[in-house]
Amino acid sequence: MRRDTFLKSLAALAAAGALPLSAQAAAAIKMMLPANPGGGWDTTGRALGKALQDAGVASSVTYDNKGGAAGAIGLAQFVNGSKGDPNAMMVMGAVMLGGIITGKPPVNLSQATPLARLTSEYNVFVLPANSPYKNMAEVVAQLKKDPGSIKWGGGSRGSTEHIAAAMIAREVGVDPAKINYVAFRGGGEAISAILGGNVTVGGSGFSEFAEYISTGKMKPIGVTSAQRLKGAASSIPTLKEQGINVEIGNWRGVYGAPGISKAQRDELVAQIEKATKSKAWAEALQKNDWTPAWLSGDAFGKFVDDEFASLRATMAKSGMI
Repeated sequence: MRRDTFLKSLAALAAAGALPLSAQAAAAIKMMLPANPGGGWDTTGRALGKALQDAGVASSVTYDNKGGAAGAIGLAQFVNGSKGDPNAMMVMGAVMLGGIITGKPPVNLSQATPLARLTSEYNVFVLPANSPYKNMAEVVAQLKKDPGSIKWGGGSRGSTEHIAAAMIAREVGVDPAKINYVAFRGGGEAISAILGGNVTVGGSGFSEFAEYISTGKMKPIGVTSAQRLKGAASSIPTLKEQGINVEIGNWRGVYGAPGISKAQRDELVAQIEKATKSKAWAEALQKNDWTPAWLSGDAFGKFVDDEFASLRATMAKSGMI
């Protein structure tokens, strides 16, 4: 093949996205964020995008927020609109799995390509600053008297905070079907509702509440981990030490488009791993109190499958499905 013909062919392949990122110039990444602005997925996706640019992997990152239905709306758009695109990514997490179990969306997560788990954390339950309740014990006492009077607020139905609220009810002898759970389209909406006193108890990952806890705008009353968290969250008691046998974790990861090749997937994983070693990502971890939880490729895919089974069993036990 003549050299000029080869170069033209190479350029055509790169333009079509058929070459892995390392064989092209820094790519223009399209990042699906299946949540409204201001929540955990949004924060994670934008931090990852900045890290990809900081690591020299991405020339630019375009973000597309599509919130609702525990991420199912964004998932459907991603699966249907990005097939074969090696420069498309979607941030997701445990919340999406619960939403898929309860909502049965028209597309499957398995149609997309698992790339990497990025972070893990636990949920924290908080009260508005002006709440008449002081701790989880007082909330539980009122829950037992009148389940509907305690308005729980958090992510979509099937989210880990929704599951945790149902588990708390079950553990204290209240029918989980009677809890008054308000599902918001994203973390930003939930935070606004908590700050405005429109819910009794709010739940989400600690990183989403950290700023408001530190400034006294929210009162933390329990964390869903087995042991107390470290750092800024170390003063928050676990549910278990308050006599409520509930433990459930949260995590966030990233998927690639359906139909990309194994070579393209492996290259994306390598580039994301490079981004997680950047200064920008280190700063994001520190700022948001995220715990690194790297797991990639097939191992991440198996983890997600196992999480589906575990969450389904937990939700069935709590009367949610």
